[in-house]
Amino acid sequence: MKTLFCCDGSSASETAVRFGVQIVSACRSEVSILGIAEKPEDEDGLRRALRRVQSIFKNQDLDTELIVTVGRPVREIAKQTKEKDYDLVVIGAAPEDLFDKSLELVWMSVRVHEIVRSIDPPVLVVTRGNPELRRILVCTGGAAYIEKAIAFTGKIAQPVNAVVDLLYVLPEAPAIYEDLVRLEGIADRVIESNSRLGKALSHQKDLLEQLGVFGEIRQRKGRVVPEVLKELKQTQYDMVVSGSLPAKDRLRKYIMGDIAHEILKRVEIPVLIIQTGVKRHPLLRVKEFLGGLFQGREKTSAAVENSGNSVHGEAEKM
Repeated sequence: MKTLFCCDGSSASETAVRFGVQIVSACRSEVSILGIAEKPEDEDGLRRALRRVQSIFKNQDLDTELIVTVGRPVREIAKQTKEKDYDLVVIGAAPEDLFDKSLELVWMSVRVHEIVRSIDPPVLVVTRGNPELRRILVCTGGAAYIEKAIAFTGKIAQPVNAVVDLLYVLPEAPAIYEDLVRLEGIADRVIESNSRLGKALSHQKDLLEQLGVFGEIRQRKGRVVPEVLKELKQTQYDMVVSGSLPAKDRLRKYIMGDIAHEILKRVEIPVLIIQTGVKRHPLLRVKEFLGGLFQGREKTSAAVENSGNSVHGEAEKM
């Protein structure tokens, strides 16, 4: 595993380092520290700050490669990740750089979001971090595209002994299905059904179980981001994971929105964003959810009908 820490010597970047070091130490990852001076005269001061950061890794018996460049941060980070294959990129951001009290994006966050959009490796954005990584929440759309993120999260969680929960948010169903969706025990029935959604969630659970890190499947209904925020308030998590659409898929992002970046704007715990490929439309998720329920009902009805026919046949024989 190869990890790139993007540092500027600020307290925010040091917070990111202290949170990320537990991951790279447990995974025995190769570590590179990238410092970017926007002005040539700032280079010497930056090097001194980065040497202090190096001491954090040295305390964990980790060797580090120090890289210092001059230029625009987003461009230099993108260049570095193209020149060398990294499995993870870690950046720090002060909370006020991502959101204000009204939860609206402010201008300083543009740089953080642009970095996430511009590079291919998974990006861990740290604003505040608990000293230990013990519980992780993965937002799953219940489709195969998110399995890359789940597998990567599992590989991080295993060496640090963290537990991974899966959160599936069902979009609001059409009004005619509201009573059906409210039926008790529906979540378990969908997971156990033979529907595409049920199979996907079951497979994702199996991926984490094989690594010994599976916690539980959490399910909610409504708009994704508000429901994720509710879940984070209800249960204490140390990191949240979301898949993200590729930067080139701008039309789909415009139509569907980008859940990962909405989450990044609104949570204060570390966020791991992983590019996962093409995302399917929420209406298809509703269709598969309801399809799994109807399929389960049809099986139950068929069993009852067969049972009735059998009894009727026995009665005729008598």
